[in-house]
Amino acid sequence: MSKLLITTQVRENYGAHDWDGQGTCPQYWKCKGGSDYVVLDIDVNKASDVYAAVQSKCEQHDDYYVESVIDWEVVADDYLTYDERDQLEYDGKITYPAKQLAA
Repeated sequence: MSKLLITTQVRENYGAHDWDGQGTCPQYWKCKGGSDYVVLDIDVNKASDVYAAVQSKCEQHDDYYVESVIDWEVVADDYLTYDERDQLEYDGKITYPAKQLAA
């Protein structure tokens, strides 16, 4: 089996901080990082179906904040994200693993 890795990008609307809620919200978006999500034990032949089933769990959109999927791929069961590898190297353990989703 393999796992599905989903990578997101977060953007924050700095224009909304001073918005009074009236009229159109000012737009001043800044990229703020993102997250990694994994779905464990997927059938590689159904990866697209699994992605379609969980995509909405990874995304959010409103006037203040947007989190959007920028990439997804099938990876090996023992694959570690960049952040997980970093934690192992510097801390000797993974304290903050990628977020797991149920398909």
